[in-house]
Amino acid sequence: MPFADIIGHEHPISLLQASVRNGRLAHAYLFHGEARIGKWMTAVRLAQALNCEQPRNTDNSDSCGNCRSCLQIAARTHPDCFVIESDPESATPQIKIEQVREIEQQFVYRPLIGERKICLVDEADRLTIGAANALLKTLEEPPGHGLFVLVTSRPHALPITIRSRCQALRFTAPARTQVEAAVILKRELPPADARFLAVLVDGRIGEALETNVLDVRARQQEWLALVKPQSLASSTAILSAAESFAKSDRGEETLSWLTRWIRDLVILIVGGDQDQILHLDQLTDLRHYAQRADIDYLLTLLNDIERTRQQATRHLNLQMALETTFLRLRDALRLVPTSASA
Repeated sequence: MPFADIIGHEHPISLLQASVRNGRLAHAYLFHGEARIGKWMTAVRLAQALNCEQPRNTDNSDSCGNCRSCLQIAARTHPDCFVIESDPESATPQIKIEQVREIEQQFVYRPLIGERKICLVDEADRLTIGAANALLKTLEEPPGHGLFVLVTSRPHALPITIRSRCQALRFTAPARTQVEAAVILKRELPPADARFLAVLVDGRIGEALETNVLDVRARQQEWLALVKPQSLASSTAILSAAESFAKSDRGEETLSWLTRWIRDLVILIVGGDQDQILHLDQLTDLRHYAQRADIDYLLTLLNDIERTRQQATRHLNLQMALETTFLRLRDALRLVPTSASA
């Protein structure tokens, strides 16, 4: 598929196309920005544009997406286009030195059918120290026919020596309206579901196009039941829910959802843009809480939840964290515990 099919990223794409037209492509690029917003797709489209047999533009700055070369690159079978990525099944996914060395051996030789050999490195921040050092040697003395594109959502996790030898292009999340329109067009979902997904993923277009909205809606109903007055007022219900979510490995997900729900409430209290509210269908309940909530307490709670989420990988007791969070939310909403469960 051509660049035109990518949602957003007009600026970096225009820079790349201008470089192709003028014959001024760098030997290495670093595409960085939030996860799942289209960086990898742009890297693939660049590879296709450089090898397309029937380019859409007379200046060869875009691909047709349908020729043999474009299809081979999409399928990862093109003899001059290589992909380096970590093993997603590994407990600690890494890009190892052997993978880089294998590509180095390929880049010694000239392209078989195109003008360039291209290497796309996905999640480049997962390079081991050895792999990064091996790649650095190639970037320091790049072959004239080679192009490297490193893609990452954590550029600062890469050695500065690697970053300094790449031309950096920053990608920002597409506008919510762009994501919403893409979901309606590509997935044929109702506008309400498309909007819900677009707000939920914060511009991560890849996630919006893959997320099962029925599953998310079902989980949402479980969480919404927890913030009903009768649930929050019952310590027994809070303790039971915290135990259930923690034991089913949904503790972090529950904290993430709580962040979104409290954020919606804060937006309503301060008179913010209601178009940014995820739970628009819950406005009646949110307005009821907004009339009684302690805004300062809510903001403090949001900061503390974020800190807890950052510590979630450090053997944190998620069940206790959930219990504490729900109890503090009850206080922030000025709900009185029921006598039978206080």
